[in-house]
Amino acid sequence: HQFNWYLNFLKGLDFGTRSLLENLDINSIDGDVLDVGCGYGPIGIFISKIKNIVVDMVDINLRSIELARKNTILNNANTNVFESDIYSNVNKKYDFIISNPPIRVGNEILYKLLLGAKEYLKENGELWIVVNKNQGAKTIMKKLETIYKIELVKKNKGFYIIKSKPIDKLK
Repeated sequence: HQFNWYLNFLKGLDFGTRSLLENLDINSIDGDVLDVGCGYGPIGIFISKIKNIVVDMVDINLRSIELARKNTILNNANTNVFESDIYSNVNKKYDFIISNPPIRVGNEILYKLLLGAKEYLKENGELWIVVNKNQGAKTIMKKLETIYKIELVKKNKGFYIIKSKPIDKLK
């Protein structure tokens, strides 16, 4: 039953989000999880269902929040969805921040999301993202390397799955 849900859920996703979820080290995901820029909610809902944990999900778009809440109910997941301009309404630290970041918002907002995640990660926390090569994945990786130890987990048809850990929080 759970496995069928998993397969059907992944089948309906865009390729980037699906690649991210298929390549997450799902066994290591535990504790507090934030899906930033959650959109209609696939990342947070998937993690909540697979790991049986509450996932916080934020977006600035009210329509996205409404859809994420509806999809949480439809998928019988356990999420906490709320409005936040990136991290403006986030008031705790997380073990994992996971995102298919909104590349088209422009570099200023994108880098606030990616570099700003560091301040919302617990010690040994991880930022996981997916970025298309054609949307500047290599440039983004170089920028991330200024404050994170990054690992290119997988390249999948032009999508880069990137895991980042803040350098000054590493043990």
